[in-house]
Amino acid sequence: MKYILTILIIITVFIGCESNKKIISNSKIDSVETDTIRIANEELEYEIIILEQGFERYLSTQPNEDFYGISFLEGKNIFYTAEYNRRVRDINYSRDLYPQEINYNRTAHYGQEVNYLLYMYFQFFEQKYNQKLK
Repeated sequence: MKYILTILIIITVFIGCESNKKIISNSKIDSVETDTIRIANEELEYEIIILEQGFERYLSTQPNEDFYGISFLEGKNIFYTAEYNRRVRDINYSRDLYPQEINYNRTAHYGQEVNYLLYMYFQFFEQKYNQKLK
């Protein structure tokens, strides 16, 4: 359980069909607690939460989100989530490193911010745990 808390990544993406939902805010990043990043967009109905010790520090050393183009980030995230999810389903990989699937819809347009943070998380994950998702 201790290891799950330090490597847990929870990414939940909800794409709704209702167009009459009330929008509370467009997009916001909250630093909920140390090494926790939360992004929510009520308009697109998604939430991404990254709980990982050292991730905020790692993120502060990386190029800003405008450095990468949206097409680059989307392409990388499609590839990385597919490989990550394959490892979640493969019993030969550790449940501590791959606790649950990431729901990333390749046809949804999550925007620069979400794609950047997800891409950066995969880079961090590969480096910290010596995993190659490529």
